[in-house]
Amino acid sequence: MEKIEENNLAFIDGQNLHLGTKENGWKIDLKRFRIYLKDKYKVSNAYYFLGCKFEEQLDLYNNLQKVGFLVFMKDHTQGLTSKKKGNVDTDIIFEMMKSHIEDHNFNKAILVSGDGDYKKVVEYLISKDKFEKILFPNQKSASSLYYNLGNNFFDYLDKSGIKENIGYK
Repeated sequence: MEKIEENNLAFIDGQNLHLGTKENGWKIDLKRFRIYLKDKYKVSNAYYFLGCKFEEQLDLYNNLQKVGFLVFMKDHTQGLTSKKKGNVDTDIIFEMMKSHIEDHNFNKAILVSGDGDYKKVVEYLISKDKFEKILFPNQKSASSLYYNLGNNFFDYLDKSGIKENIGYK
């Protein structure tokens, strides 16, 4: 197995992760997931993107930060926060490209999402040898757009052995 270098970055679509595991009947333990990213993929910074800030979710935001995630929230006007889906795709793509351009110590990116909207940035980062893996929350909702990349560039969080390590017990 190839040695993974230190200082990799993880970009996590929080809503996609939450809904992808929930629809599969399990819940991710955020602390154990952060440790998994550090140990398995040598992730130094894990960016967790959320759609909107809601007062009733303050415990979640605090817990994410406490276990080592850097939390990004989508900006919305006050009137739209209850009506709008928290689409964070462009924010994640922007931060991935910003890291690629500006962070010369950054080695590889890990993306956590089942969404096919990231295909272009994933292919670009692969071409620059800056992409490690996309982690799909579950096999059922993983976008087939990534299958032509080769299975060395993706994995499933609901796969036996992974799910047991990062799910609530």
